[in-house]
Amino acid sequence: MEQKNFRKFGIRDQVGYFFGDLAGSMVNLYIGAFFLMFATYVLGITPQWMAGLFLFAKIWDAVNDPMIGSLPDRMRLGKSGDKFKPFIKVAMIPLALSGLILFADTSSWSMTMKHIWVAVGYIIYGMSYTGTSMPYGAMSTVITKDPVERTKLSRARSLGGTAIGIFFMPIVSMFIWNEDQSPNAKAFFMFAIIAGILSIIFYMLLLNLTTERYSQIETDSAETGKREKTEQKYSFKQAVLSTLQNRPLIGIMIASIGSAFAANAQISLASYIYKEYYGMPKIFSLTTLVNIPVMLVCFSLIPKLSEKFGKQKLVIGGIIYNLVFSLILFLFPISNAYVYLVLSTLCSVGQTVFLMLVWAFVNDCIDYQEYKTHVRNDGTTYSIYTFSKKVGDSIAGSGVTFLLGMTGFISGVSAQAAGVGENIRKLATITPVIACGIQLIGMLLIYNLNKTKTEEMYAELKRRQDAGE
Repeated sequence: MEQKNFRKFGIRDQVGYFFGDLAGSMVNLYIGAFFLMFATYVLGITPQWMAGLFLFAKIWDAVNDPMIGSLPDRMRLGKSGDKFKPFIKVAMIPLALSGLILFADTSSWSMTMKHIWVAVGYIIYGMSYTGTSMPYGAMSTVITKDPVERTKLSRARSLGGTAIGIFFMPIVSMFIWNEDQSPNAKAFFMFAIIAGILSIIFYMLLLNLTTERYSQIETDSAETGKREKTEQKYSFKQAVLSTLQNRPLIGIMIASIGSAFAANAQISLASYIYKEYYGMPKIFSLTTLVNIPVMLVCFSLIPKLSEKFGKQKLVIGGIIYNLVFSLILFLFPISNAYVYLVLSTLCSVGQTVFLMLVWAFVNDCIDYQEYKTHVRNDGTTYSIYTFSKKVGDSIAGSGVTFLLGMTGFISGVSAQAAGVGENIRKLATITPVIACGIQLIGMLLIYNLNKTKTEEMYAELKRRQDAGE
């Protein structure tokens, strides 16, 4: 592939890519953090039933990932020549509307109708999010081919969700609870509207600020001697089979499953800890504010540390740190909510390192696929990764939700039984320990692209490009 006469990669691309994650996170994180609470506290649906819904919907979502993700490799939409942007345009409106469906107050409906409404809405949300997130994630591979610039895109992407956590989630937590700690159904729906509108605005900024520089496949024409567009022969079966032999990608898949467990403990269970263990539900609004200095430090240090030690070593060190810190919080209960707030934030630094670098790892795995097979299928390879990620999300989400029910938590009651808060605390602090163990298996034992091997891979890919292979 030959780069066309586009403007050079720069801040504009990074800002645009940041807005892309901001767009998806507006809806995704809002639903992830508050939909379970809305369903249990407002609609009176049991955690066990919600666990079943999460498992079914997420597994279905994961199954259709390769089908949806391979579409940009199979066909082109519109006449712009862009590979991924047209698919984002198609799916961003249904994604915005899905939040309104899920947070509609149907508490007066029969339990059967509530279950049907919630199930259909959640499946619509999952498929529309796939429709935007798949092309968005793979798009970084056609924005730039430079490893350093891709690391910058990965860092920019990681800040999208963080920004939502810092500036949006705390506000939500302040308004969804009434003074008597009962849920405010209208506030839940109001924020769903806000999230949907902002999501569309941010997606439009992504589409206008970023440039797909390597969307066209070009070769030298034997007749004219000029660079001409050609169609690469595509085989979905072959693309999937070759991807399953991609060792570093398998390592990242397993590590991401562990990350999903850590995220569920950090986001979903945190609300329950502050309400049921500390009796201070609104303190959850401070969690992301405490994260600001941590994120600023990580934002400035991670690229430098990654360049010096390599991404793999840096992530492994962060995971080990996270594991030890989480184990301490599990073994030694913190009675003060504010002390726990600070310590749990420091504990999550290891996950922050992983999240800031994971998309750069995925890009390396996509390039590794080309390095090994001489064939490039960005969308399909990326979709195989997200397949595993969503399987991990479904297992983690439904598993943690099911275990929440095992703690003795009962939906719809004004006060939980004695001991429920302590059980939730134990669940929330032991889950990251298990998560880190899974991540170490992926990053330490399976992932095999260390700093030296990565540099060798990119040197060979550049040689092939220069030689026109």
